[in-house]
Formats: sequence, C-alpha cells, structure tokens
Amino acid sequence: MKTSMKKTLLTIFAVSALSLSACGGGGTEDNAANNEGTDTEKKVLNVGTEATFPPFEFMDKGEVTGFDVDLLNAVAEEAGYEVKIDNTGWDAMFAGLQSEQLDLGMAGITITDERIESYDFSDPYFESKTMVVFKEGVTIEKADDLKGKKLGVQNGTTGQFAAEAVVGQNSPDISKYETAALMFQALQSDNVEAVVTDIAVALEYQKNNPDSGLKTMSDDEEFQSEYYGIAFPKGSELTEEFDAALDTVLDNGTYAEIYQKWFGEEPNVDALKEAAEQ
Repeated sequence: MKTSMKKTLLTIFAVSALSLSACGGGGTEDNAANNEGTDTEKKVLNVGTEATFPPFEFMDKGEVTGFDVDLLNAVAEEAGYEVKIDNTGWDAMFAGLQSEQLDLGMAGITITDERIESYDFSDPYFESKTMVVFKEGVTIEKADDLKGKKLGVQNGTTGQFAAEAVVGQNSPDISKYETAALMFQALQSDNVEAVVTDIAVALEYQKNNPDSGLKTMSDDEEFQSEYYGIAFPKGSELTEEFDAALDTVLDNGTYAEIYQKWFGEEPNVDALKEAAEQ
C-alpha cells in the first residue's frame, strides 16, 4: 500500500512539473513577442567631429563638449535618436561620411557648394563670418592687408579658402595646420603673423587668452556670412528627419537656450530660417 501510494505521488509531481514547465515556456515566448513589438530603445548614431574648435567642440575631462554637442543632442532627441560622438579629426570625419562608417558629422562645418557635391547637409544652424587674429604691432585693417604677411589657417576650412581668396591659392605665405589649436600656437610662437578663422573661434580664443595682446579684424566687404550645417553621407535618409527636428528646436526655444549658454546673447533665429529657404 505504501509503495503504490509513493508511485502515485511521484507520477502526480512529475506531471505537475511538466505542466508548469510548459506554462512557463509559453509565457516567456509570449512576453518576448510582446516586448519585440513595444521596444522603445533608441537607435544610436555614430558621429564624427574635430574637438579642437571651441566653443563648438572641444575636450573637457575626456569628453567632447561644446555648443555643437549640446545642440546635436537636443536635435537627435527630438528626432528620436541617441548619438555617440567620436573625436575623429577633420579629414577622418569626412572620410567616414563618404564610406558611411559615420552617420553624420558636426564640427562647425560650413555649407559650401563644393561640399554639397559630396555630402548632404541639414538646414543652417549657425551664422558665422571670417575673422583675422593677429598680435599687437601688426597692422591689419582690411582683408587686403593680409597680402605679404605670413598667415596660418586650419587645413580644409573656410578660413583657408578666405585667405587664399585674398593672397592666392598656392601662396607660400600660407601655412596650413591640422587643428585650430596648432594654428593659434603658431601665432603665439611668431611662426605666422596672423591667422584666419571663424569669428566665434577667434573671439573664444581671445577671451580665453586675455593677456596675449591679440587683436581681431573682420572685413564685411571681403568676408561674407557663412552657415554651419550637420553633414551626412550623400543620400542619407536622416537629413530630412534632422531638418524637421532642428526646426522644432529653433521654434520651441531650446536653440536659444543653448546659444545663450555658450555665447551669452540671443541668436538671430529668423536669419537662420531665411538662410534655410535660400
């Protein structure tokens, strides 16, 4: 009697265990199917930059920071993405866009007709002008005064193109540097007499080096306004999405808040919108 009862109980336990196992497995599969349809994890985009261009992008405690970084995070969030920003360097950033290893690039990149042939760009997000920085004792009152002087530029930037437009594309008086930091170092070391760069970068360097005795000059007749845009591989589907997100960020006050943080003044949002329509 005891043996028979023992066998009966073991059979019941075995059947119950199998039933529970089957129910548990079915539940897991159902949950996985449900989670697959409700997954809200954002896609991470790979971003290249050149983080020696303060206040737009620079390294701080091992992290890339700056106006561009704050704005990009805001625009990407509005578009439904997250971003992973790597300090690739200027040339490697463009190479990564062409090979589509990067989803986008943001590094104070001026939108030019030549660049549009190889890359897609967002609508403009910043208006800039070219500025000349030089030491006391050097006389530069207009762009034409650059002729005959040793000039420093960051290679591949509109500062280089602006200098070449005045003194000639193959002028031996132009020294090209891979980063803005090296360009300014050359100026401080008297290896060049002046550097040609973007106005925000020039003023930021002057502010951070108040005892350097640096002066600035901008020639509104020679140096026209230029606009920065987010760069994408040619034909990227992200361009339209980021344009819509940027437009929202411009309209809802987020852009003005970020601009005020980094430049201490209100932006001309209307000018950016007008430039986008051209």
